[in-house]
Amino acid sequence: MRLTYFYQPVPDLKAALAFYRDELGLNEAWREGDTTVAFELPGTPIQLMIDVAPDSGQQWKPGPFFEVDDVEQFAKERSGVTWAGPVIDVPGGKTAAFTDPGGNTIHVFDQSTTSDE
Repeated sequence: MRLTYFYQPVPDLKAALAFYRDELGLNEAWREGDTTVAFELPGTPIQLMIDVAPDSGQQWKPGPFFEVDDVEQFAKERSGVTWAGPVIDVPGGKTAAFTDPGGNTIHVFDQSTTSDE
């Protein structure tokens, strides 16, 4: 597992962009469609990912995003983990979320469908 992003759901992407980019001065790293933007965090390889979540389910709560080799294999190997939803397809791979004993959400993702072009 490698910490890659800190995930922060937002209700309004335009307002969040104005805050994180314009008010805090963070540089945009990448964007996915009209709902997701990541920002570089100075002095660290970790990025802040803001996203308009599709619903209020536990799998869309704020938390760290760890990259793993294979999300489905990771899930199969952890029978003691409480999953917050199913493995879902995302651009470039798959993602899933689980909760720790305190109820905090932890996200994992892989880049299993990213092609080497």
